[in-house]
Amino acid sequence: MSRTKTAENVEFPSFDASKATDQIRAFAEKGVEQSKDAYAKLKTGAEETQKALESTFETAKSVSNDLSLKTIAALRANTEAGLSHFEALIGAKSLSEVVELQTAFLRKRVEMTVEQAKEFQTVASKAAEDVSKPIKTAFEKAMSEIKAA
Repeated sequence: MSRTKTAENVEFPSFDASKATDQIRAFAEKGVEQSKDAYAKLKTGAEETQKALESTFETAKSVSNDLSLKTIAALRANTEAGLSHFEALIGAKSLSEVVELQTAFLRKRVEMTVEQAKEFQTVASKAAEDVSKPIKTAFEKAMSEIKAA
């Protein structure tokens, strides 16, 4: 016993294809505009990031040169102090003079080491701040644009 149903003619309410076409066109145009806007924002962001990275690398190079020069100056000062001390030890007339020279030399070395460490710390702190500044600025700008959007 099989039942066969016959479908009666199905009628659609009046359908205006031109309205649908206009809506699809408007939707597509809106999508294209949104894509263009998104691309423009992405391109601008990428260019700004590239500039920030270039600036960061230039700053890092400059800071590296500064640190190298400070290191060379410190090494030169340490070497000169060591050679001067050695000359003074050679010219010493007695053991008590050697002990006195050695004590004074060690005191000066400690003071010089502390001073050099402070200089390096100052340069390193400034370097970290200078190197991170362009990226930090770009990041803050990007975050403000995201919040605004």
